[in-house]
Amino acid sequence: MTIHIKTIGIIAKVRGNNEAVSATIWKLVDYLAQKSCNVVYDQSTNGFIREFQIDTNLLNRSELAQQSDLVVVVGGDGTFLSAVRSLAEFNIPLLGINLGHLGFLVDISPDDMIEHMEQILHGNYVDEGRFLLQARVIRNGDIIAEADAFNDVVVHIRDVARMIEFETYIDNQFVNFQRADGLVVSTPTGSTAYALSSGGPLLHATLNAISLVPICPHTLTNRPLVVNADSKVEIVIGNSEQTTSQVTFDGQTAFDVKPADRIVIEKKQHKIHLIHPANYDYYEILRAKLHWSKQL
Repeated sequence: MTIHIKTIGIIAKVRGNNEAVSATIWKLVDYLAQKSCNVVYDQSTNGFIREFQIDTNLLNRSELAQQSDLVVVVGGDGTFLSAVRSLAEFNIPLLGINLGHLGFLVDISPDDMIEHMEQILHGNYVDEGRFLLQARVIRNGDIIAEADAFNDVVVHIRDVARMIEFETYIDNQFVNFQRADGLVVSTPTGSTAYALSSGGPLLHATLNAISLVPICPHTLTNRPLVVNADSKVEIVIGNSEQTTSQVTFDGQTAFDVKPADRIVIEKKQHKIHLIHPANYDYYEILRAKLHWSKQL
C-alpha cells in the first residue's frame, strides 16, 4: 500500500539515562520538524519527553495508531514485538530503528535513519505484509487466556530436568504424542528466533506457513513440521501431575497451563505492515545476522 505520511508516531524503550535512545529520537524528531511532519508520542517515551521538556500529550497505543500515518519503533526486536501486537488491528505501518542486538525486525541503523526516512517520505520504500498468530488457552470448555504472537507461541516446561507430555492436532486431525521440553509454534517471522535455535527451518518472511518445532524431544524421530498457516493447531497438555507447564507468547507474556488444557492456535485475521528501505534485501539480512559466507 502507498501511504501519505504527515503524522508520525514514536514508540521507544526509554529507561533511565539511555543516551542512545534519547539521541536517536531527538535526531529523528529534529529531522521530521524540518520536513513539517507532525510527531505524536507513545507513553513509552515518557522518559525522553521529561528529559527534553517537550510540551506534548502522551498517547496510549490505540490513540497513537488512530492519529498516525506511520509508527516508528526505536529499540530492539523486543520493543518491536510489543508494538506489533498492540497495533496489529489498526492497519498502521511500522518502521523499526535498531538499537538492540540481532535486529531481524528493526533493520535500520541510527546512522542510516535520516537517509532512509528521506526516501520513505518520498514514497520510496518496501511495504511487506506479515501475519500474527492468535491463541486461546481452554480449560474445561472455558477460555482462560488469549493472546497474540508475532514470533511464536511456545508450550514449555517450568521445572528443571523434567519433560512435559502433549498431543498435537492439526485441523482436528491427530498428529502425534510427544514427550519433550516443549513445542514452538512459529510464524515465518519467528523462524529466525526460538524455532531456529531449536533446530527448526528458516521460512521466508512472506510464506503462508507455520512451523511446529519440538524442543529437545525424547524421541528423535519427532522432527519439525511445516503446515499451511490457515490450519488450526491444537496442543493438548498430558495428564502427568509431576511437571508444570507454561505457554508463552513472543517470550513476553506467559500463562500457566494444567493437564488436559488445550492451546488452540490460528492465524490472526489482521496483518501487520512493515516498512523497509527501498534497498531491503531479506537474504542480505540473513547473511549478516547469521554470519553466512564468513570464512572460518
